[in-house]
Amino acid sequence: MKQLLLVFLGGGIGSMFRYLISRTFNDFFQNFYLGTFIVNIIGCLIIGLVFGLSLKNNFLTQNQTLLLTTGFCGGFTTFSTFAFENHSLIKAEEILHFSFYTLSSITLGILAVLLGFWLAKLIH
Repeated sequence: MKQLLLVFLGGGIGSMFRYLISRTFNDFFQNFYLGTFIVNIIGCLIIGLVFGLSLKNNFLTQNQTLLLTTGFCGGFTTFSTFAFENHSLIKAEEILHFSFYTLSSITLGILAVLLGFWLAKLIH
């Protein structure tokens, strides 16, 4: 039961931050969803850092890892919104913007996870 509450708490906080960031940044560019992009890349960085720290000498407890990864990152990042926004770009025949948004999100997301693991190694 404690683990369910941790996921619930982390997910709620993550969702709140996602909403605020998306609302603030999604209108900056007409054909690029900057808010969604920001939360997904930051979420990738956080999950890489948290898993890197949890694997390193038990720096984080299992409950802390659950709160931050499944909870916070699960509520903060959003694949369904990313997929919907890509659908909108395809429907609007914005193939160049679709390609850039998709490729940059995936590439930078993976690089952010790797950066998170690398940063975790630096923490003593």
